[in-house]
Amino acid sequence: MPAPDLTQIPTFAGLPPETLAWLLAHGEQRCFEPGQVVARPGDEAEYLMAVLAGGLQFYSLHNGNREPAFRVEAGQVSGVLPYSRLRVIRGESVAVGETWLYLLHRREFPELEQTSPELVQRLVSLMSDRARQEARTQERDDKLRALGKLSAGLAHELNNPAAAIMRAAERLAGNLRARPALLQELVRHCPSPEALAELTRLAAAPAPPTFTSALDRSDAEDELASWLEEQGVPDGYQLAAGLLDAGLSLTQLTPTLAAWAPEARPAALAWLEGQLTGLHLVHDVQEAGSRITTLVTNVKTYSHMDRGQDFAPLDVNSGLESTLNMLGFALREKNLRLVKDYAPGLPPVRGQVSSLNQVWTNLLDNAIDALPAGGEITVRTRPEGEFVRVFIIDNGPGIPPEVLPRILEPFFTTKPAGEGTGLGLDIALRIVEQHGGHLEVQSEPGHTEFGVWLPVNT
Repeated sequence: MPAPDLTQIPTFAGLPPETLAWLLAHGEQRCFEPGQVVARPGDEAEYLMAVLAGGLQFYSLHNGNREPAFRVEAGQVSGVLPYSRLRVIRGESVAVGETWLYLLHRREFPELEQTSPELVQRLVSLMSDRARQEARTQERDDKLRALGKLSAGLAHELNNPAAAIMRAAERLAGNLRARPALLQELVRHCPSPEALAELTRLAAAPAPPTFTSALDRSDAEDELASWLEEQGVPDGYQLAAGLLDAGLSLTQLTPTLAAWAPEARPAALAWLEGQLTGLHLVHDVQEAGSRITTLVTNVKTYSHMDRGQDFAPLDVNSGLESTLNMLGFALREKNLRLVKDYAPGLPPVRGQVSSLNQVWTNLLDNAIDALPAGGEITVRTRPEGEFVRVFIIDNGPGIPPEVLPRILEPFFTTKPAGEGTGLGLDIALRIVEQHGGHLEVQSEPGHTEFGVWLPVNT
């Protein structure tokens, strides 16, 4: 390819001839075959790249999967720009068709600044536009990834009570189908009204007994099963568990069954166990349904679906609680201990629930990722003058001292290439600052603490 006409690059158009000559003298051309990899994750970010012909397709890597990110066409500038803090390539770029690039090494930037302040200003403006666009894209992607993780956890949380309802409903259907036969067998023995009244009194489902150990429970069940078999019940052990779960013991059953003829006692006990088991199954359905309702309420509170996005007085403790409920599966999956230390009577702050919940999600998600199985997270709130302070503390390995000063920088991440965008904490910082507060961090091995200051609503 002949010497490039750099004026075909809009960013270079209108530059003085001596500036163009300097660029040609200090840069170089390279040709890449169609599909050839130009840069890989982990490569050192060294060059400003202007696409003279062809194009570049950039990919981001997430959990080993390559996803299209954006494309740079002929005439556009990419790569490292003056004053950029980019040091390591995070994605992969591939040539689209036969691609010719003009490359300028970053070591030439100081001289370029002296040679053409105008071009440097253009490149800095280009970098600012690119950073804003990337930040918006990454923020959207981070929200989608967070939503995906929360959705997976929520699906698991909903599956447990839903499965419990299905199991209880199936057993309850069998229980109800058996009721006519049990009733028929019961009335066949023509019990007296007094005996029947005593039996139905026991069917009011007394409180379940408490046992100090599983062995005590097993002994009580064995004793009750033996007594049932003495009363002529053929499946004593089957009925014993249901009666014991309902809180009935020999002390209550013996005087009640005394009013029944021996041949009527098996029918009376079978009816009683069926009635109590049915009530227990209904209670299970109610408990599981209540759990689903609580989860839906947590989602509604977390996402703030019933309000607009205007700033309003907010209860920080409530927002933290709904976020922790949404992350419950992730906490249990790693067997993490959660300590809640909420200040009572905490004054409200003024803000957006959905935005602040994103802050709590990002901080807690980082703590969960940093902790080994069995670790501990403390969530603490305190009033302090005209501010409310929120602390997210973990007892993990800590942030290395050389990393700590940069931990809040945008695009800075300690995760391997393709596994982190480095925007989670930057997003949290910007949201907190939009609320008139600030975010601080301190860390040492065994204690990492993120502190959020939010002004009290006045």
